[in-house]
Formats: sequence, structure tokens, C-alpha cells
Amino acid sequence: MKACLRAYVEAFNASDAARVTGLFADNATVEDPVGTPIKRGREEIEAFYGHATKVGARLELIAPPRGSHANAATITFKVHVAGPNGPAHIDVTDVMEFDAHGKIVSMRAYWGADDYHPANAA
Repeated sequence: MKACLRAYVEAFNASDAARVTGLFADNATVEDPVGTPIKRGREEIEAFYGHATKVGARLELIAPPRGSHANAATITFKVHVAGPNGPAHIDVTDVMEFDAHGKIVSMRAYWGADDYHPANAA
């Protein structure tokens, strides 16, 4: 699971939405952030990551991946983005669940409005 999460960050930062999507099971879901509409299946997930990587978002791990004794693991990172008023970052923790083949079946991103930080904020 941890190797998959490292591959996820590497593929995302390479702006390779197809490679990111390849880490997911065909029937996977993405909820980013938690509480927003869920993206279901390969087509919706690839469109989501295609947009995120095309706008230049980049991930910076702030802690190593953490695994569980079951089928879930997390990564905590900053998403660097070009905000409407200049550079910014969002503090995020993703919780992912995996199937028996090591594919991601569920990704839930935990962040809210107060996790968005403009670079020029005092």
C-alpha cells in the first residue's frame, strides 16, 4: 500500500493522469474533498486527475505514508496550486482503501476551507 501511495505522488507530480488512474481498481471511488460528489469509475477518476494535473497542482509529502493492519493507508501532504490571487497550498490527508490486488478502491481526501493557505498570507 505504501509503495502504491509513493507511486501515486510520483505519477501526480509527473502530470501523468493515466498513470495515477492506473493505480485504481475499475470500480473505484474518489471523494475529494469528503462531502463533495463522489467520482465513480475509471472515466470520472481520470477526468478528475486530468484536470488536477493540467492546472499544475503538485504534491509535497509532509509525512511518510502510513499503513494499517487492514486494507487502508494514508498520505499527508501539501497540494501546491495556482490560486486566484497567486500561489497557495492546501493541507490534505488522503485515506485510501485497497483491494486484494493492491489497487485503490476508495480515496477520500480530508481538507476544508481553513486548510487553504495563500502564499502571500501574513
